[in-house]
Amino acid sequence: MSHDQSAMNELHWLIDMVQTIEVGLVVLDKNFNIQLWNGFMENHSGVSPNSIKDKNLFEQFDDLPSTWLKQKMESVFLLKNRAFISWEQRPYIFKFKNYRPITGRADFMYQNVTLLPLSSLTGQITHISMIVYDVTDVAINRLQLKGANERLEYLSQTDGLTQLHNRRHWQQCMQREFDRHARYGDETSLVMFDIDDFKKVNDNYGHTIGDKVIQHISHLLKQSLRETDCAGRYGGEEFSVVLAKTSATDALQFAERLRKKIEETALVYEDQTINVTVSIGICDIQDELENSGQWLNYADEALYTAKDTGRNKCVIYKQK
Repeated sequence: MSHDQSAMNELHWLIDMVQTIEVGLVVLDKNFNIQLWNGFMENHSGVSPNSIKDKNLFEQFDDLPSTWLKQKMESVFLLKNRAFISWEQRPYIFKFKNYRPITGRADFMYQNVTLLPLSSLTGQITHISMIVYDVTDVAINRLQLKGANERLEYLSQTDGLTQLHNRRHWQQCMQREFDRHARYGDETSLVMFDIDDFKKVNDNYGHTIGDKVIQHISHLLKQSLRETDCAGRYGGEEFSVVLAKTSATDALQFAERLRKKIEETALVYEDQTINVTVSIGICDIQDELENSGQWLNYADEALYTAKDTGRNKCVIYKQK
């Protein structure tokens, strides 16, 4: 076999591979006219190599991020360096549909793209190659993992029964507000309340109804909150709220509204109507407080005063 013959064979094999390889290959000249368009690109775009050869890439695909992509390509020509575009930067360059059965959850193909400078025999950079990888599987797995982690984080901060913050996360909110007060002197109030005679509810109606009552109160509490307030289920039937930028007087207004709402809104469950009330303790943040634990104790003391003096009332902590 002559040398020419063997060179021709190698070229033939190379062209075969380029056509069947599972990545997209596009070669462009300096004016972004298409010189090579392989089988992968044809399959996903529905555009044949013959019909697109010598046509301008950006005129053929008007949904390409053209200004941004041209800049990338210019710098590849100029610096003679390859450039890499990750799906995390931009989910795709070519808007191809996703046909992977495993990842049917994606509407389009996620892509990594490498831009490669191609030099002629004289060493001039005359063309640029785009290599397009389908990374839909990787992307979807990564995104699902991220979603799952966010969900886990939410669950680790949330009380399952009420969907309020759980005690641990609520205490972090409280600590944050305590620190903010130390730094900026913002007024902040703590509200602690619990359901009056809750044991009787459980004894008379059973724990299922007890849980329903707790959910009912949480629902009424959520309706009363502002964006900046942080509410948690502190324990069994005890709830806690940090009211940011709120004086004790304003906190009392909030607490009174909530107390009345709870008193006036009965829980109706399977033909039973159950009325409950709550006792509420309030303590605004004071400079002499040494730590957030003390702040909490004062709010608790106010709550016990409300209980001891007749229940279904709000009490602001008064220093003895």
